[in-house]
Amino acid sequence: MASKTSSATGRRATAPPPPTDPVELLHTPLARSGLTAAGLLRRAGIRLGWYDVRDLLFHLPRRYDDLRELSRLGDLVWAEEGTVVSARVRVESVRVEASWRRRIQRTIARLSDESGDIEATWFGRRFIERRLRAGQEIVVSGRLKRFGRTLTIDNPEFQVIEGDGEVLHAGRIVPVYRLTAGLTAARLRVAMREALDRAGRAYPEYLPDDLRRSASLPGIAESLESAHYPETFDRRDAALRRLAFDELLALQLGMVGRRRARGRDSAPVLSVDDETDTSIRGALVAALTDRVGRPVDLTPDQDSAIVAIRADLGGATPMLRLLQGDVGSGKTAVAAYALAAAARAGFQGALLAPTDLLARQHRDTVGALLERAGVGVLLLTGSLNARDRSHANDLIASGQAPVIVGTHALFSESVSFARLGLAIIDEQHRFGVEQRGQLEAKAGGLTTPHVLLMTATPIPRTLGQVLYADLDVSDLRTPPVGRVQIRTGIRRPDALDPTWAKVREEAAAGRRTFVVVPLIEEGSDGVDDGSNTTAVAAETEAVRLAELLAPLRVGLVHGRLKPLERDAEMTRFRDGELDVLVGTTVIEIGVDVPEATMMIVENADRFGLAQLHQLRGRVGRGTVASFCVLVSDATDETAVARLKAIAELSDGFELAERDFELRREGDVLGFAQSGLPGLRVASLTRGDHRELAVQARAEAERLLDPDGSLATAPELEALAHELRSGWLRHLVAAEPATGS
Repeated sequence: MASKTSSATGRRATAPPPPTDPVELLHTPLARSGLTAAGLLRRAGIRLGWYDVRDLLFHLPRRYDDLRELSRLGDLVWAEEGTVVSARVRVESVRVEASWRRRIQRTIARLSDESGDIEATWFGRRFIERRLRAGQEIVVSGRLKRFGRTLTIDNPEFQVIEGDGEVLHAGRIVPVYRLTAGLTAARLRVAMREALDRAGRAYPEYLPDDLRRSASLPGIAESLESAHYPETFDRRDAALRRLAFDELLALQLGMVGRRRARGRDSAPVLSVDDETDTSIRGALVAALTDRVGRPVDLTPDQDSAIVAIRADLGGATPMLRLLQGDVGSGKTAVAAYALAAAARAGFQGALLAPTDLLARQHRDTVGALLERAGVGVLLLTGSLNARDRSHANDLIASGQAPVIVGTHALFSESVSFARLGLAIIDEQHRFGVEQRGQLEAKAGGLTTPHVLLMTATPIPRTLGQVLYADLDVSDLRTPPVGRVQIRTGIRRPDALDPTWAKVREEAAAGRRTFVVVPLIEEGSDGVDDGSNTTAVAAETEAVRLAELLAPLRVGLVHGRLKPLERDAEMTRFRDGELDVLVGTTVIEIGVDVPEATMMIVENADRFGLAQLHQLRGRVGRGTVASFCVLVSDATDETAVARLKAIAELSDGFELAERDFELRREGDVLGFAQSGLPGLRVASLTRGDHRELAVQARAEAERLLDPDGSLATAPELEALAHELRSGWLRHLVAAEPATGS
């Protein structure tokens, strides 16, 4: 039955008024906050990640413009064109007239002070006429331009002086924010000022006083104020240092806490005696020798990793080890040893791969490596038919399947392991902590399985010292004997005729070529790096190359294809039904095609060094000379340096360090930082922030009890609350090793 309010009176229920308590307002959705233009803020927040007032307050500036120095208009005649100036002036007149730009009008205001006058010009912004009127006093900031003998301020920011109101847009250190459609810089600054006044000044302090004093950190409310509207750059820097420390503390609390909590768990003891160790190693070496066609042995790094893993598996504390190795460094052989060790100890091992095709490849590779050890390998993926999948589930549940290689299908409720003792996660950055937890839960809850994470994207040593607080790490730096060296060159887009001739030559010899581009289709927004170059799109390039390289067979893969369609196309390429495969970076996932000898990366400057190295590693997996062509006409100094680095260096660890050296901050806060879990302020490319991370690690060790929980002391209650539900909650739950 309808309520009287809706049926009898036809009136909607009245929305509750916004809270008057500042702390309560922090947690109030923007739509009900009572802030000016709350509806606009709510809509913008959908795109920018805001929900409540607290979220808005932590939408920090991406840079700051120093507009503090107020100039006299009479002195500007000596200023250089392009100089950004600020002045306190009087509006003498406002007019609108046609401009030389087609169908765009310009608004012109005549401004004056006691020393002279000047015009300010806005193109296509008719609303300026409504906001300015003669006689007003304003502060204006903009860039000087000369039109013949006329000096003007081009598209300036301005603010009308009204009583004692604070100047936000000019004549001060002005925050510059990331915006979205419909939200202007001026509107956001006004909203931020209002949010700071009504809620930010009362933001509850959550760091203990002794910690803040020892680290020389300002209060959180003061830091928010100075992060948005600093009186000086020193105050801004102190505020950002405080916020960076808080992020790093939350990150370290999460990692140290997980490590201590994991230390409480019990794992199955997978003992490997000397005889078993020798047997497994011998089987692996024999299989590798068969594969290469000549006698080989494990590399020193593989041997060291196996020794460490053997010791971990023999303990009652769950292993959590990261195996990071360059492309082709032999991670799969080390993983096969661990799986065989689990099987010999009477337990099951599972290897999780991100795609159906990669899982099938691992089934074949690991199966061949373990065949001589007498250990069978079972495949479980979503592409199996119902009958085969049911049979696989039965073998897993009964324990008859000692090693299982699979995709996300391993998470299914229908999958029940008899005795899961080891979980190996390949391309671990593609899986989150929760997904790993789902697989670990398959052990039944009485014990926690040992976990081995694998990645072919090494992290720089400097970052690793900060980020691997909850992991043991094994590095595979020595390439296996016989790995083909890949020749890498840089070519301009207009100089590719010899490259396409080489593609035809390779195809005639039965070999294949990858062509990687940054976008799926023209006009898609997958790349926005500020480059002036035109990005190549996969769909268009596949059509163009099919015509250019005819009669070669050209295929296409990208992320919008269904996984089964994508895997089917990759399989056609692997099996020789295609000569050229055009695609986006989905190609970087480790599919092994020994006959692929050429990798061509168009718009190579739009990819990261790690991505380029991963892509290059898709070729040179056989015994034939292989080539990587980086196509770019970039002139930016950093972009050119990065491309030269990939051309000169073949070691992934060296490249990781070079990438770290060349990485740009992007802005003063270092928002975009690949591989880190959503840091907004802290940037570990900065030495001072790495020092902060060391401090944060020490504090995390001190604040957590032996079980990995935050101590229950009264002075830590506010910090515990902030970590649970405040702006730091996503960091304390994050795990850099998995990029979640």
